[in-house]
Amino acid sequence: MAKLSYSQAIRETIAQEMRRDERVFVMGEDVEKLGGVYGCTRDLYKEFGTDRIRNTPISESAIIGSALGAACTGMRPIAELMYWDFAFVAADQIFNQVAKTRYVFGGNAKIPLVIRGQQGTGRGNAATHSQSLESIFMHIPGLKVVCPSTPADAAGLLRTAIRDDNPVCFFEHKVLYASKGEVPDDPDFCIPFGKADIKREGTDVTIVANLLYVKRALEAADELAKEGISAEVIDPRTLVPFDYDTVAESVKKTGRLVVVHEAHQNNGWGAQVVSQVSQMVFPYLDAAPVHIGAKACPLPFNLGLEQAVLPSVKDIVDACKAAMYR
Repeated sequence: MAKLSYSQAIRETIAQEMRRDERVFVMGEDVEKLGGVYGCTRDLYKEFGTDRIRNTPISESAIIGSALGAACTGMRPIAELMYWDFAFVAADQIFNQVAKTRYVFGGNAKIPLVIRGQQGTGRGNAATHSQSLESIFMHIPGLKVVCPSTPADAAGLLRTAIRDDNPVCFFEHKVLYASKGEVPDDPDFCIPFGKADIKREGTDVTIVANLLYVKRALEAADELAKEGISAEVIDPRTLVPFDYDTVAESVKKTGRLVVVHEAHQNNGWGAQVVSQVSQMVFPYLDAAPVHIGAKACPLPFNLGLEQAVLPSVKDIVDACKAAMYR
């Protein structure tokens, strides 16, 4: 095991996969000498050259369109978007071409394309650089949606994504880049898609969260434990495919479900989880499931106002206590 930061885990995984398979290459804005806006590809050009760590124009449409063409013709591109907020500049390429090409060709075309980038709040980047948009991409058939919350998950899931023959949207969180954790020192360490991870076991209430809010959920579980409430915290890790079975089995045990995410509450992925799990385990529920997300407001530049828009640890604690009728 090696202790790496979240960003180091991503960088090392990319490097290992590029050494393993010469078809793998990186393309995006400032990925060469700058190493991307948060340094996830820093210095890789020194080993792999500028043909495989390839700077692009400031054009998300060009990045995704070119990456799709490369994937269709046998390459395995990793296309970096500087911020996921900018993905909608390439919406036609992602939603109507990347997601549908394999289907249009009757399964005969392989699209081994990873689109990765960062999102989220915590740095006062304001309304167009701080959104959490994974719910939107879940709605498009043909796209896999991955959201790692730890360095180990980032490494194992990214390696799986690079080796997948289907397009994968890989969502990172800017605040998590500095977080550290143990990562298996294994060039074949992969985490399968569709397998949730129970980050903390509990018996009284199930909390489901992703990305930065896994950390917030664990903090809430610590607070709840002080009041004698045992919370189980589940990180789905991949939203498409989603491991409903693990969540359902947990709710059978606890009888209560709270889903929390940084994405806006309106039509967020948590609503789908509440709906699906409720159908699966309705007879086991002892309280109405709860879905928590950000307020329906553009994200403020001011850090204090930003926090006011987002669900807090206290909000998670209060939701769990309400589910316990306390």
